[in-house]
Amino acid sequence: MEPLTTDDPVTIGPYAVVGVLGTGGMGRVYLADDGRGGQLAVKVIRSELAGDPGFRARFRREVDAARRVPAAVTAEVIAADTDIDRPWVATRYVPGPSLAERVRADGPLPPAELTALARGLLDALAAVHAAGLVHRDLKPSNVLLAADGPRIIDFGIARAADATRLTVTGHLVGTPSYMSPEQALGAGGLGPATDVFALGSVLTFAATGEPPFAAATAPGVLFRIVHGEPDLGATPEPVRGLVARCLARDPADRPDARALRAALDRPRRRRAGLLAG
Repeated sequence: MEPLTTDDPVTIGPYAVVGVLGTGGMGRVYLADDGRGGQLAVKVIRSELAGDPGFRARFRREVDAARRVPAAVTAEVIAADTDIDRPWVATRYVPGPSLAERVRADGPLPPAELTALARGLLDALAAVHAAGLVHRDLKPSNVLLAADGPRIIDFGIARAADATRLTVTGHLVGTPSYMSPEQALGAGGLGPATDVFALGSVLTFAATGEPPFAAATAPGVLFRIVHGEPDLGATPEPVRGLVARCLARDPADRPDARALRAALDRPRRRRAGLLAG
């Protein structure tokens, strides 16, 4: 956590600011006291972005989408003000690193932890999709590793599952290394299957330290996603088999999150049955 500077606010809404959690393209994220012994992460939008009506509308959608997702699988939205000069949203602070930070610091996850991550993310994605949303930007930095399981955060470009719009002013929306083929091609009608593809890439990163379609440039990454084969490296079973199903090029060939979760648990149930017998 970074110390506050003279340019930082002392309070945001009703909350006392404690420190700076980070700074990104959208704005600054503060650690704040909720006044009841809890801590919040409060994202405050940069003033130049807040003056853009299109961006402000996107921020409102992010807050609305995050509120639709069960608190157990994300950083719960506690309060927000999207109408003031500097819009902000306060979410429950989730202690723990992002998956990106964890892998950078300690290397790929060991097999047991990787399998537990896969189970947790499948449950989280199933909840997101049950809420009628498609995240569209699932990546390691948007996965927080809490003590009681992973959380999916940052619903800034999420859409309702029946939405068809993919581009904004002609630009692809998403992060190249974790896009699905249909995202890379600019196709419309993105559904839950696009998040399942991203999950396969996220789990490959967790297992190997690299996404499965790595290349030197963003266009190279997108070309590999559309035309190439994934490099799963030393991804261990049973996650390797799950990842291969996630990364099917045709979205119709990708099982949904609930089916993948059930398939992941089948070997464990069989072993339990043999032990019981």
